[in-house]
Amino acid sequence: QVQLVESGGGLVQPGGSLRLSCGASGSIFSINAMGWYRQAPGKERELVAVMPSGGSANYADSVKGRFTISRDNAKNTVYLQMNSLKPENTAVYYCNANIRPIYGIPYFDYWGQGTQVTVSS
Repeated sequence: QVQLVESGGGLVQPGGSLRLSCGASGSIFSINAMGWYRQAPGKERELVAVMPSGGSANYADSVKGRFTISRDNAKNTVYLQMNSLKPENTAVYYCNANIRPIYGIPYFDYWGQGTQVTVSS
């Protein structure tokens, strides 16, 4: 079984920063893309940033220049550095990873449980 666990969420003032972490554990043969999504109350889950295994990062237009995604492949971990946070960034942030758990088994998309980010004075 593969598990993704997020951490680093919390309450921050507008203009502040947070760094989210997501570690993948369990049966992992290979990881393709890893990324971050978020969902605000009453809204659809949306892409924040994604890092393919062999390509450049992609970001939602609303976070470009403020958020940075990075990976530590040795730790099977993806990070999201969030700077200049705004109240509209308040949401539950979810980690996503496309993983082949065992040789010969297809890749599957896995999701973390989510971590709450609240931007408020």
